[in-house]
Amino acid sequence: MFTASDVKELREKTGVGMMDCKKALTEANGDMEKAIEILREKGMATAAKKASRIAAEGVVAAKIEGNVGALVEVNCETDFVAKGDAYQAFVADVADYVVKNDVADVDALIAAKNAEVIEATAKIGEKIAIRRFQKFVAEGGILESYIHMGGKVGVLVEVTGEDTPAAREFAHDVALQIAAAKPSYVFSSEVPQAELDKEKEILTAQALNEGKPAAIVEKMVLGRINKYYKDVCLMDQQFVKNPDLSIKQYLASVNKESGLNLAVKRFVRFEMGEGLEKRQDNFVDEVMSQIK
Repeated sequence: MFTASDVKELREKTGVGMMDCKKALTEANGDMEKAIEILREKGMATAAKKASRIAAEGVVAAKIEGNVGALVEVNCETDFVAKGDAYQAFVADVADYVVKNDVADVDALIAAKNAEVIEATAKIGEKIAIRRFQKFVAEGGILESYIHMGGKVGVLVEVTGEDTPAAREFAHDVALQIAAAKPSYVFSSEVPQAELDKEKEILTAQALNEGKPAAIVEKMVLGRINKYYKDVCLMDQQFVKNPDLSIKQYLASVNKESGLNLAVKRFVRFEMGEGLEKRQDNFVDEVMSQIK
């Protein structure tokens, strides 16, 4: 009668939780438009009406409580709404829920917060979409977060080792580094072999296209791979607060001076709206629609 992809499509169209979408499709015998009507009739009208709009603005927020931390991204339609107190409070509530509950994935989070999304949509007047989250449960050590430009970029990082002021300062510096320099991995050893092979293939083609002799291409590629590591691997990056040091060297100096044994275990970085289609306003059409 309908498939899992139909349920997903209905959720994407309406912003309503997976279970409610499944029930609506069942009641509608798989008819997508009828299912949307059913959801609207059941009090989900505001969210459903706004579901076709583009929600590519919003906020990235963090919450740390004890040894548990979460980073979430929640989207809305306009930057104006994203800066509002009501919206900010809603996003903070989502982050708090992730920290305090065992949430399997984003679909489970959407289902759990569905009623609040509908209520917030009605109150705020824009489509709201919970996009993603990451949760860390640390076994000792430190969790640190950093939110840049009011939620445009967010970072959550876990540092292992004793929790001291020096360790806190290091963790904060690392969070700033990740926000600014956009690494993808902590160590070069974490880069997937397939990704590394593809990069070598591209770099080899570039060197050959530059007319470099085949005999020295391999050495050139090796040098460029090292530069690639400095772009994508945190430990190989130049420290933004002191470019004379790599993060690896900065960590070594902190451990030596403080007598600690700190290490960066993992991190996550969200940039609000990355990969989403942006809303394109046509003000002439908007004015004409208001006149009509």
